[in-house]
Order: sequence, then C-alpha cells, then structure tokens
Amino acid sequence: MTARTVLFVGHTGRDEALSAVRSAAGQFAAAGMRVRVLAEEAADLGLEAVEVVERASSPAAGCEVVVVFGGDGTLLRAAELARNTRTPLLGVNLGHVGFLAEAESDALGATVDRVVAKDYVVEERLTIDVTVRVDNEVVGANWALNEASVEKASRQRMLEIVVEVDGRPLSRWGCDGVVMATPTGSTAYAFSAGGPVVWPEVEALLLVPISAHALFARPLVVSPDSVLAVEVLSDTNGSGVLWCDGRRPVDLPRGARIEARRGVEPVLLARLHTAPFTDRLVAKFDLPVMGWRGARHNGSARPDA
Repeated sequence: MTARTVLFVGHTGRDEALSAVRSAAGQFAAAGMRVRVLAEEAADLGLEAVEVVERASSPAAGCEVVVVFGGDGTLLRAAELARNTRTPLLGVNLGHVGFLAEAESDALGATVDRVVAKDYVVEERLTIDVTVRVDNEVVGANWALNEASVEKASRQRMLEIVVEVDGRPLSRWGCDGVVMATPTGSTAYAFSAGGPVVWPEVEALLLVPISAHALFARPLVVSPDSVLAVEVLSDTNGSGVLWCDGRRPVDLPRGARIEARRGVEPVLLARLHTAPFTDRLVAKFDLPVMGWRGARHNGSARPDA
C-alpha cells in the first residue's frame, strides 16, 4: 500500500518556521505518513527520511495536502505548486495577519492530528487568468489567486490607462495602477487600495484603481463571468508592469492590453474550522465588537434559532 504523503512548503529564512516544520515532520512520520520537501528548502530544513523533489517536477502530485508554514506570501508561492494538481493547501500562520492560513503555530500538534485523521473540508477559491497582448500578439499569460495588478514601473511616472468591462470602455485614468482581484484577494492589495471586502463564497471579480486622478474612480464589483481589460495608452510617459499575486512580473510597454477573466483552475484550501467569515474578519483585524448582544436579545429571528 502506498504511503500517504504531504508536501511541506515553508519560509525557511525564519527560525520559527524551521522549528514548526521539524516538529510537524516528526508527528507525521510517527503517524506513518510520508513527508515531501522541495530541493531548494531541504538543506535549510535538515530533515531526515523525507522525499526531496525539484520544483519543476510537479511536487504536489500524489500528495493529500500541501502544508504551508509562513504567511500569506508563502501560501501564494505554494499555490503555484498545487493548483494544477488540485491539491489543497493548509496554511500554518507564522506571519502577521495570515488571512489565508487555517491554523496558528501554537495549535500545530492538533492541526497535524486533523490532517492525519482527514478531518478537514476542501474549499474552492476562484482564481483569475491573465493575458497580455502587444500589437495583438500574446506576449504573456499568467494567473492569480489574490490579484493581478497593473502598476507604473517608475515612481516618478504616472500610468495613462483606459479600463474596459465586457468589451465596453468604462473610463480613462491617470493613476498609479489598477488592481483586478478575486474575493479571496479582497482582503489583500485591493483592500489596501480602498476596495470592498467580499465574502469568499461570493463569486465576483473586483477592479480597484490605485491613486487615480479622476472624478469617477470607484472600486467596481462585476460578474465572475465578466472580462476586465486595461490598456496602457500611447501617451503614457513611461511604462508599466503586471504583477500576479505580487510575483511573476511582466513588463508592459505603451499599447499593452491586459485582460483578466475567471480562472479555468481554482485553488483548493483545506479548512479545519467552520466559523463564519465574519468571525475571521473580526479576529484578523481585531475589530471592536464590544456591546453586541445579538439578534436573540433584540427579538430578531436568526437562521440557527
């Protein structure tokens, strides 16, 4: 019988991550499960009796779950490895906010026990596929879990762009850039740019301008089946750059056209908790809720009443 396998992806530059990875590896091994690590991280981890694989060899293939030790940035890096194999990601938060993480480091032992027992649910998260064209030729294709951002390449230069939704022009802006995001990404860069928080189960795409010099430059929430497009105008005094989840940059010359649409492949997240997203928002942002008494105290009906 083939041993059950988990892939570890960690922020190996942090002592806390190394300690957590080593502890979890011992616990998985004791449960009879096999641990797989990336060749580029193996030396730092210093683990024995693990399977070492190259990044280019589809490292998540055949794994039950990818356990990610770090913050949201580490999880986004791991998503690149897991998306095509439809292997769920489970984040152990060693960062600050860690919106995508499912467990905290102080509950690592219980988290491993839940994975061993297969006591988790898998949730699909919408992604976006991105295409870059210059002179009608495709010069780049990429994808993102959180967002694709079109940004100015030089701090001193502003981008001149026109934005399009479903084949129709919406507005022209001089701006620092535009964020095209998923609901998952609504609490990331899009949030920092002034966009709305969208609950993960809502299927939608977001478009959020960054420091636009215009009367109408509001964040937009559109259909998940819409196609968003940004064109870098020829009178831009400089150039732009496309970032997908803050990674994988593509240079954008004048005349470049960037299209974003719903991704063909979602990213899967392993979930241990069933608490509402509202509770996650309150916990992650430390929101003040003192004085709340709830619908029962106010005579209102609740779904679980």
